[in-house]
Amino acid sequence: MRSIRGGAAEWRAYFMLPVAAALGYSTSVIHIYGLGPYLEPVSQAFGWSRSQATVGLTIATFINAIFCVPVGALVDRLGPRTVGLIGVLLTSAAFALIGTATGSVSNWSMLWAVLAFATLPVQATIWTSAVASRFEVSRGFALAITLCGASVGAAVFPLLATWLIGKYGWRTALAVEGAIWAAITFPMLLLFFRGARDVEQKPGAAAAAQQALSGVSVAEGLRSLVFYRLFIASALFTFTIIALVVHFVPILKDRGAQPMAAAGVASLVGVFSILGRLATGLLLDRFRASFVGASVFLLPILACALLLLVGDNTLAQSLAAAVIGLTLGSEVDVIVYLATRHFGLKNFGTLYGGLLTALSLGTAFGPLAAAAIYDRHGSYELFLWLTILFMTGSSAALLTLPQPSFEPHAATPPEPAATPAGDVA
Repeated sequence: MRSIRGGAAEWRAYFMLPVAAALGYSTSVIHIYGLGPYLEPVSQAFGWSRSQATVGLTIATFINAIFCVPVGALVDRLGPRTVGLIGVLLTSAAFALIGTATGSVSNWSMLWAVLAFATLPVQATIWTSAVASRFEVSRGFALAITLCGASVGAAVFPLLATWLIGKYGWRTALAVEGAIWAAITFPMLLLFFRGARDVEQKPGAAAAAQQALSGVSVAEGLRSLVFYRLFIASALFTFTIIALVVHFVPILKDRGAQPMAAAGVASLVGVFSILGRLATGLLLDRFRASFVGASVFLLPILACALLLLVGDNTLAQSLAAAVIGLTLGSEVDVIVYLATRHFGLKNFGTLYGGLLTALSLGTAFGPLAAAAIYDRHGSYELFLWLTILFMTGSSAALLTLPQPSFEPHAATPPEPAATPAGDVA
């Protein structure tokens, strides 16, 4: 009963924070989940293969991977509010700038590199660190609301991009899409986005708030085998699932679906990812998180089986989209939640930044690998089999995690022991 009252008090005090953070987080995936509809028109305009059109995403996410830890450390030092506000404006402008591409590979790479640096201040670390600092009892569900921002993006961006491309062409569509999302997101962040580190009253207040947060040191976290299991699970997951999302519209179109029909089916990924995030958040607050994560990470195997066996059937395509969405709705939720429970919040930005490196590397190379497989074999079938293998490995990495050190609902967080984050390498 005390836990229920504590959770209700958290929501009464900060109920708009996860909503604003969700919109901020959605901005970080506009170039990922919104890329699919642009692949074909860009390839046709420049005479490129899908690998050439996709390489920009690889460049952007690889650069993100390099700077994940420094960005996390910056959030630990300055707080997430200022970083996030600047990031939303930079990302929207850089996304629009992609529409100025000349057809030169070097120009295309440069534009995506600019986008990469613009998206550094909208990484998941910014949004999740603020929410985790305000929610303890109901942290799983609060993080789920926050990370629904990506689900909203997965549902909205393919449809919005397809409609704008049909109406204005792909170049103008990029500018309009970026402007629309900035106009929606920035005012909400300005009004409601503020975490425990974003204390404005006294110069030393932010430092005091940081010191009050419990958790392991960066060195202890990096020595823990838990960190590397989470790293492996993150990399394998995003390598496959993000590639499925990015290439889902082309996969369906290759099976005979019309562009808007394919985009409509693909939007189910976003819709069901919202359900997946909310359900996962509730489960994380009630059951052992590693078991929850290991279970939901197996769901893409069913989706791949449907696409491999009956992929030209509309109902099968819709079911596959729903299953992918349910898993997509849980990936970051599970990793973020496990990171807070195994490492605490004192250096969460830095340590989660390390895990975000794995997520970024998977995002960088997964879509490119899927495109290369298609260009070589004229089919995505081999990549679907690879997804089955990788998701099995990702699930196993989570299943072997030990009991977390920073359990929820404790009156006083436990003091860090010599190896508080789990067994040590």
